[in-house]
Amino acid sequence: MHRRMIEIRPLPLMRRALVALVLPLVLPASAQDADWHLYGGENGNRYSTLGQITKDNVASLRQAWVFRMEGPGDPQTHPLAMDGVVYAYTPALQVLALDGATGREIWRFDSGIKGQGAQRGLTWWSGGKEKRLFASVMHFLYALDPATGKPIPSFGDQGRIDLRDHLGRDDKSLYVSLTTPGVIWKDLLITGFRTAENLPSAPGDIRAFDVRTGKLRWAFHTIPHPGEFGHDTWPKDAWKTAGGANAWAGMVVDEKRGIVYAPTGSAASDFYGADRAGDNLFANTLLALDARTGKRLWHFQGVRHDVQDRDFPSPPVLLTIRRGGKAIDAIAQPTKAGFLYVLDRVTGQPVYPVTDTPVPQSDVPGEVTAKTQPAAATPAPFARQHLTEEMLTTRTPEANRWARAQFKTFRNLGVYGPMALGQQTLVFPGFDGGAEWGGAAADPARGILYLNANDIAWTGGLAPVTAGGGVGAAAYQTNCAACHGANRAGSPPAFPSLIGITDRLSADQIAEVIHTGRGRMPAFTIGGDSLAALIRYLRDGSDAPSDKKEVAADDPAPAKYRFTGYKKFLDPDGYPAVAPPWGTLNAIDLNTGDYVWKIPLGEYPELAAQGQVTGSENYGGPILTRTGLLFIGATLYDKKIRAFDAATGKLLWQAVLPFAGNATPITYMAGGKQYVLIQADNQRDRKAVQGAAYVAFALP
Repeated sequence: MHRRMIEIRPLPLMRRALVALVLPLVLPASAQDADWHLYGGENGNRYSTLGQITKDNVASLRQAWVFRMEGPGDPQTHPLAMDGVVYAYTPALQVLALDGATGREIWRFDSGIKGQGAQRGLTWWSGGKEKRLFASVMHFLYALDPATGKPIPSFGDQGRIDLRDHLGRDDKSLYVSLTTPGVIWKDLLITGFRTAENLPSAPGDIRAFDVRTGKLRWAFHTIPHPGEFGHDTWPKDAWKTAGGANAWAGMVVDEKRGIVYAPTGSAASDFYGADRAGDNLFANTLLALDARTGKRLWHFQGVRHDVQDRDFPSPPVLLTIRRGGKAIDAIAQPTKAGFLYVLDRVTGQPVYPVTDTPVPQSDVPGEVTAKTQPAAATPAPFARQHLTEEMLTTRTPEANRWARAQFKTFRNLGVYGPMALGQQTLVFPGFDGGAEWGGAAADPARGILYLNANDIAWTGGLAPVTAGGGVGAAAYQTNCAACHGANRAGSPPAFPSLIGITDRLSADQIAEVIHTGRGRMPAFTIGGDSLAALIRYLRDGSDAPSDKKEVAADDPAPAKYRFTGYKKFLDPDGYPAVAPPWGTLNAIDLNTGDYVWKIPLGEYPELAAQGQVTGSENYGGPILTRTGLLFIGATLYDKKIRAFDAATGKLLWQAVLPFAGNATPITYMAGGKQYVLIQADNQRDRKAVQGAAYVAFALP
């Protein structure tokens, strides 16, 4: 991005924040900060006190090394770096130890499991002379010796535990995967997990395991059992079969107070909740738990009875701000809907007003949605929340006419508009936010938060689940249609078409993807004749004669209505059908609630060559350094990593990566040099050459 193409938009009342930003930084570097020892950094702030790379010399950054990996995939890994060694994942979920100065492979741990999908990081623990590296591969959690990469036999069963255990369900077929690493408090490893978003789905228990033995020390039921707080916000027996409400996005620990903060996801099924009437605590909730015991201290539910998948997408950030002359230890939680909630981290009380706002009601038979939802006006939403005809694309007259015609066919009820039957509902910001899993960075001394966001529209709807039909069609409708559509055409590039899939993959390969997941697709369990029928259905969209055994009308089904699929609102040329910016980077002063600056983030190279400033979808987050540098990759189509001046939003440096940097970078010291490292892959841009790599930059 050329400087002339950066739009810097100062917003009202920013002068005081800018004055604060040019004052000397007060946090000195320490020996520990030569490492990046924690997913998301200390207090989740993605902040480093390293200072070798500065605003004056960042333009001299050069590629130091590249570690390329075989096979496609999207691990989205935010690595760790300890004592000059980088710990990371491959797309196949093998664990790597790399020399931080050269990228040379030191060791590799292969569990023997063919893993796929996101594995965003690892967990480091040390106690005395003991050191352990915790890594997950699908539903197994391993304790590895950081020196050798070998499992530590005293942990669990010969070095691993099965995360499907201790969930109160005997069904080992439930999908569970630790896509975001757990957090450490003393000798406890506290974890959530990812699970299926349709039933059957695992209950989202938050659990603490002994770091030495792997034994379960406590569990918090996010779907409350009888006698537990919140049980009355679900049907009486829902705790036996309901799923989701899981802490998939990651957690943050207040070490001093012994509090673990866990944001949770939506309940299954995501888009139709007649079988889970009520507010559904503790889904879509920021939980504060006693790290010692798992006892609930306070909670803040961001969405009641969610039927739009508007869950909390990233760990919160802990920082201290000043209001009314007083210091407040705060917690900031971004959302997919574009709200930024700022709460007192001790009490859970909002620092800025949160208002219960009347919202549109569902008209789908059997569904009863919440009459109100919380909303925050300060800080102002960081993504647009209601699409009007005037906000549609003007990229070309033809694109504008097409967008206007499509817009008239959509239901458009705002940020909490429920899905409709037989009509597409606008979701703005889209299903991927607003905020996404990459999270925010923060200046712990000044209370400034830095957050990237998506700003495009999607659509979705509901359709009846038919009782008749063949086994293959029924399996597809239940497990696949939500993402790949009723006609198997998908919504590329996010959700690929399955038409012709049997020409590209063998039956065994298809079964492997179904059972292990891939990218954003969770695994699901199906076998025997049903699996064979599903694969035959994928071949041509019809059931073979042998599959025509009718599904009985009274057979149990996860829901009466199914989601028709995730659809991006794109114009005929494949660009977002809304006016730019399509992605932004934001600096927000949490002391005042005001924006310091806001700029488009990312480019479509062909549009940038025409001088168009658009921003783009972005996945992965920023990191901030003591010297006032904000590093971020995240952009899908230009494949760049950038460094911005945190005070002004001015672009100071950029480099083209071999693949898109869809992960959050880290910075660390090795051999006397400061490195900036990012994982890159093209899994989300299926038109691009596929591959994955770790790329490190340093000064000459």
